[in-house]
Amino acid sequence: MEAQVAFTIDDDAPTTEVLPGRLVLVVGPSGAGKDTLIEATRLALAEDRRFVFPRRVVTRAASEAEDNIVADEDGFRAVAARGGFALSWQAHGHHYGIPSAIVADLAAARTVVINVSRSVIGEARRRWPDVTVVEVTAPAEVLAHRIAARARPSDGAGPERLARRFEGGDRPSADTTIDNGGELDTAIAAFLAAVVGS
Repeated sequence: MEAQVAFTIDDDAPTTEVLPGRLVLVVGPSGAGKDTLIEATRLALAEDRRFVFPRRVVTRAASEAEDNIVADEDGFRAVAARGGFALSWQAHGHHYGIPSAIVADLAAARTVVINVSRSVIGEARRRWPDVTVVEVTAPAEVLAHRIAARARPSDGAGPERLARRFEGGDRPSADTTIDNGGELDTAIAAFLAAVVGS
């Protein structure tokens, strides 16, 4: 179970930062290909300053599939204590943070695209008025194959955890769901459309 570790606010608190930008939260299970779609879209929009793709700060080693900023736990906590993260959470024993610089991007009316945990969706929706949640999915067998090929222990890729990823419950709803279990170009096109709002 994922748990948010910083920047929590009351469940019934209203939006506190009325900024003209748009926040695109990308969620989905390990192995769904979130980072692949984000990177393809970042390249497609590289010349358009209206779109930004911040790097996450993570307390584990980077992998070939990701472009995270690596931090040790003490350093992460120090940045969090200074208010250096706009959003942060904990999953599989590691800390994840989105730099607070995204607030300036939102103030400048940019679209900010970030890969996050579902646990921060509620907070983001309370804090900012324009939030779009894009869920990236793939069939269970595709996820299992990709995770096994990646061989990253921090994914927690046991069969029980994979099964839990497909349970219902109180998961926050997504505005758009993209199946990334088939043709990659099709998924990229759908993701790009979700990001640009067409």
